Amino acid sequence: MGEMISKVLLGWECWRLWDVADSHFRPTAAPTTLTLPAGGMTPAVTRLLFLQLVLGPTLVMDIKTQIGKKKFYALNIDYPRVIFPKGFQGYCNGLMSYMRGKVQNSDCPKIHYVIHAPWKVIKRFCKYSDNFCDNYNEYCTLTEDSFPITVCSLSYQQPPTSCYYDSILTNQKLYLLCSRKYEADPIGIIGLYSGV
Repeated sequence: MGEMISKVLLGWECWRLWDVADSHFRPTAAPTTLTLPAGGMTPAVTRLLFLQLVLGPTLVMDIKTQIGKKKFYALNIDYPRVIFPKGFQGYCNGLMSYMRGKVQNSDCPKIHYVIHAPWKVIKRFCKYSDNFCDNYNEYCTLTEDSFPITVCSLSYQQPPTSCYYDSILTNQKLYLLCSRKYEADPIGIIGLYSGV
């Protein structure tokens, strides 16, 4: 059979459907032709494409997990507890100002929880998560231990153009969102455990 040359045409998405001025079809950019060697794709390229198709979703989920873990660590763990200057008018006002800048959002969250314990102590509660929280579409767990937690609540006595927070320092168990069922990382806080 002699050598066959395979051609792949790229760029068809660049066609403009209708040119009103000329009243006929015309491409906006010339299609690109890629010439492949005889025999088509090499086995290495074939394996690479196969791995991208099979592992692609896994890689995306791993990236999502890493982002959730970093965000949780940056916004929900403060150990040892930071002391803000008096100009911030309290712990929560300083923290929430930092948080709104970090997430680049000017909205005032109604409530925010900050844990004052080491990351590895909190992380161990997501080692095995038996529950799936449908409302959050994530695995979740209740911590076995109580932790020092600051609850930042949006004050009802604030001017409409500012975010002013009340602070409550408490020691309680909390509900965590976990990145998966086994060997996971915390990625969010649902709320505090109010049971006995």
